[in-house]
Amino acid sequence: MDYIGIDIGSTASKVVVKGDHDIHFVLPTGWSSKETCQTIKDRLLEDSVDVLSDDSKVVATGYGRVAVDFADHVITEITCHARGGREMAGDECAIIDVGGQDTKIILVSDGMVQDFQMNDKCSAGTGKFLEIMANRLGVTLQELFDMADKGTVLPISSLCTVFAESEVINYIGEGQKREDIAAGVVDSVANKVAQLAMKKNLPDKVILTGGLSNSTYFTKILSQKLGQTVSPTEHGRYAGALGAALLAKEKKKR
Repeated sequence: MDYIGIDIGSTASKVVVKGDHDIHFVLPTGWSSKETCQTIKDRLLEDSVDVLSDDSKVVATGYGRVAVDFADHVITEITCHARGGREMAGDECAIIDVGGQDTKIILVSDGMVQDFQMNDKCSAGTGKFLEIMANRLGVTLQELFDMADKGTVLPISSLCTVFAESEVINYIGEGQKREDIAAGVVDSVANKVAQLAMKKNLPDKVILTGGLSNSTYFTKILSQKLGQTVSPTEHGRYAGALGAALLAKEKKKR
């Protein structure tokens, strides 16, 4: 039996298979979640996993979860990310998930979701903001972090992505060092994520999931902002898909 978790995010789609096969991969969501689902279906079939088989159970989650028309169950992001995060960090933890379009703070106690908090509709405290700024500086996301680590923070005060980008353009026009601009960009996002997280009473164990989850630099800055350790996770971007796969298996047992 294969248990398949599919997390259709706004920028990236993650897939985890547990059971007879052990598979995980990520691909861009693109403009059409429907097309992405077909690509996932075809790719899994290449690995001898047929999502339509009676030997497969599929749980879909994420921004585009309703587009997964072959899913046996559709489950919310909070539930799936909490289940995946619990697998990574234990039954008592906080999960900070920085996604493409939103940021989620999920508190898990006794293995269950105790509370959660999400940001508003603005993308200024998300991975999309960092992608936009990296593109503006002509670097990759990893290069942005590497530059930021060598720079001194230039303040970016705008809460809106559009206005913040204008601030970055002004800094570029002034001839400010790219390292200092990069440090300001990362500091700005870390500030917004920390402000969201501090609305909750965080436990001792805090992990970072999402696209930034394996960045030691971002977790270092975020830890400083929160005044406690935030641990990076090697496969943290798969937290939602992992949780979906585990829930597919657990639903089967019931």
